[in-house]
Amino acid sequence: MILIFVSVLFIGASSCHKEEVTINTENNTPMANGKINITVNSQTFTATLLDNESATAFKEQLPLTINMVELNGNEKYYDLPNSLPTNSSNPGMIKSGDLMLYGSRTLVLFYKSFSTAYSYTKLGAIDDVTGFTSALGSGNVTVTFELLDN
Repeated sequence: MILIFVSVLFIGASSCHKEEVTINTENNTPMANGKINITVNSQTFTATLLDNESATAFKEQLPLTINMVELNGNEKYYDLPNSLPTNSSNPGMIKSGDLMLYGSRTLVLFYKSFSTAYSYTKLGAIDDVTGFTSALGSGNVTVTFELLDN
């Protein structure tokens, strides 16, 4: 009887342990009609927005010409006047050309790849980053985001 009681107690206690499960809720599906142009110092790069509420809200603000501030030698950022919807998660790895939202108002354009512990809402990415880093340069820069003419 004691052996059965101890066995039930052990099995019951081990079933109380919950495993941590990480679920990626980020939608990586491209948005239909989600192509935009990003112009930096007269060089234009095509980007694809993702099919999520945040990217849709960003797209509705276009065209947008902003002065993006240099940060950390790997990104340019700009604080939008209004908050956008968010669904942030830690991507683990940032890729050159990623367009993301930090918090609900800070638009971030990354020009170097690196690992990160921060959480972002991904809006989209530059399709071809060839020449992108040199176009952005090392300081603050004026960037224009606009819908791609179809």
